[in-house]
Amino acid sequence: MTTPPGPQERIDALEAALGPLDDPANPLGAAALLAADAAGEPVSGAERVLDVFGLNAEFVPAELGGRLWRMDVLGRLLRPLFRRDASLGFGYGLSCFFAAVPVWTAGSAAQRRFVARLLLDGGRVAVARHEVAHGNDFVRDELTARPAAGGGLSVSGGKTAIANAARSRGLVVFARTADAQGGRSHSVLLLDRAALPADRITDTGRHSTTGMRGAEFGGLAFTDCTVPDSAVLGRVGDGYELSLRSSLLIRGLIPSIVLAGVDTALRTVAAFATRRRADGRSSLDVRHVRDVLTGAFLDLLLIDCLALVATRALHLLPHQMSVYAASAAYLAPRLAAETMDEMAAVLGEESFAVSGTYGMFQKQLRDLPVTSLGHAGSAGRQVSILPQLPHFARHAWFAEREAPAALFRPHEDLPPLDLPRLSLLSGSDPLAATLVACTAWLESADLTVPGREDWPLLRTLARAFTGELSELAKAFGEVDPGDRATLASPHNFALADRYTLVLAAAACLGTWRAQTSAPADAFLADPAWASAVLHRLARRLGLPLPDLPRDQAGRGSPVAACEQRVLAEALDRLHGRRSYDLYGSALA
Repeated sequence: MTTPPGPQERIDALEAALGPLDDPANPLGAAALLAADAAGEPVSGAERVLDVFGLNAEFVPAELGGRLWRMDVLGRLLRPLFRRDASLGFGYGLSCFFAAVPVWTAGSAAQRRFVARLLLDGGRVAVARHEVAHGNDFVRDELTARPAAGGGLSVSGGKTAIANAARSRGLVVFARTADAQGGRSHSVLLLDRAALPADRITDTGRHSTTGMRGAEFGGLAFTDCTVPDSAVLGRVGDGYELSLRSSLLIRGLIPSIVLAGVDTALRTVAAFATRRRADGRSSLDVRHVRDVLTGAFLDLLLIDCLALVATRALHLLPHQMSVYAASAAYLAPRLAAETMDEMAAVLGEESFAVSGTYGMFQKQLRDLPVTSLGHAGSAGRQVSILPQLPHFARHAWFAEREAPAALFRPHEDLPPLDLPRLSLLSGSDPLAATLVACTAWLESADLTVPGREDWPLLRTLARAFTGELSELAKAFGEVDPGDRATLASPHNFALADRYTLVLAAAACLGTWRAQTSAPADAFLADPAWASAVLHRLARRLGLPLPDLPRDQAGRGSPVAACEQRVLAEALDRLHGRRSYDLYGSALA
């Protein structure tokens, strides 16, 4: 019996199948991708490559014949796609996964088998989501499902923006089933388009988008289309809860897909900055340029720490992970957008190029707001975080055990996903406890041991973030959890934002500490990157940090020395063709 390929083998195989991004002769390289993007079409031949690879199997649980076992591995498998083309990554596969998640979460055995077989045979599943209050008019329309005279449900209405609407046999439809407002007003239906009457469902045409131009976003209109009662996922009225439960899986993938796009952008800017002019100088001679490259790499490492925690917590902390998934999905796009703006200034007028050597930067810049799901997603994630913080302040922070070490070990195997165990609200906050534990560990460490010369800086920074957590505990400890008006004030939304940055620091510290006990990567075991990340976060928060002395040779502050080592790693990965994440994976 042949052993199926492991995670790293599959990631490497997909990267190799897609080929070098910078090779003009590669039919899936940057030149072809930019030409297809300009035409608003998927790049020719790309989907055939993914069919041969069997990408759809990555979205199907292993017990149903697929390869989905670990959510952190799925996040990594998406990166070769999103480093090249978000239209391909989303249009071919991720949109199918988004559609399938409600089925994996609440579907019957027959519904799960139908979707699994459809995907494994190379088919498509599309999702028509319900209206989002903070969404744009582009997505604000609705479907209804009412009891039909002869039994079943009669579906009417339309949705404008559905990925792969015209070519999907499977349809997951969020429809209003009750007139009253509230949590039981919507239901979710799984439809087999091949079994629907053709005159009751109409394709309303494709819609163009500013980002992800090659992805197909089309509309569907239903007119008194009768579907069987067995089409309902879960129970009638479960739509809102099912949407929230599905988001627990989806949110954990957002850091990986935004990270991948910024990875390509950073590689583009780094190549520009290291280009030698006729006088032998380069943009890298300018300190601001070095700072931007260093900061971008640090942000990507931080985003990957968030991705690691958000996806592995699905397996290890099913009752506590909801706030981590929401925080990761909220913070990662913000960090990505800010660092893209900083890099655009380095590229200057080349940041507007739509073809040629630097054209991929503009493409990734356009795609980012779509891949991160924009303002509506950001607001929803904050709203899901905020109500949990008064409980944490009273019962969790500084009062519980830290997260398991396996949460921070990217190459360690995980128990299988148990979707029914995932909780919408967290009862505790072990990631914040990890921050407290790491701080205590650094405080007690013997700093005279050789190799720990950088630990005093990291200890100072960890202490500052633990102090910020203490301030948040005081602030939210005074908020009545039942006082929604006070809880939703702008002041408390700002505090919730600060909380996500504290969690990010905890994720970073936990990831670094896990490397010190069993270092698999010399760079990740070096405290330089963790110190530089925490210092960057501390500046975002405006934390009062003490003056840091120069080193014994008087060559500058410890922070500057750490950032120099980080920049050296970033340039080494540029020339060595390795990814800008925790894994440093080889690129084609």
